[in-house]
Amino acid sequence: MRAPVVFESRGPGETRRLGARLGRLLRSGDTVLLSGDLGAGKTVFVQGIARGMGFEGSVSSKSFVLMGEYQGRQCKLYHADLYRLEAPEQAEELAVDEYCADGVLVAEWPERALHVFAPERLHARFEVTGERGRRLTVEAEGERPRALLERLARRPRARR
Repeated sequence: MRAPVVFESRGPGETRRLGARLGRLLRSGDTVLLSGDLGAGKTVFVQGIARGMGFEGSVSSKSFVLMGEYQGRQCKLYHADLYRLEAPEQAEELAVDEYCADGVLVAEWPERALHVFAPERLHARFEVTGERGRRLTVEAEGERPRALLERLARRPRARR
């Protein structure tokens, strides 16, 4: 794993645009994990990813549904939210690796069951830095995720 890349966002619009940039780069089989406190911007980022993948509808927090499915231009986006899991075994029952094989998997609260996710993945950690400000620290595990992160970091607002 190489050094993480840090992105600073001054508000939800910037967070959504960063998600959209990533969404345009993602393809079937990619996994993106999102960690951070409630209200840190994870769902806003997923909205951007969906838009970047070509989904025009609304994407909302999956607080009461563990998995949402959205059709993008090239493949599906699977949006998992593990916040309400009571035990890691519940995540195993979801069989996310099999269920999401034909699309991109983006999971919020992955620390509730890290063992169920592919070892090659992007992991973004969200930190609140102000009323609207957010810091996203993104790490890549594996060759494909490292290439994705390098492409994402080529734009302004990233620092190493």
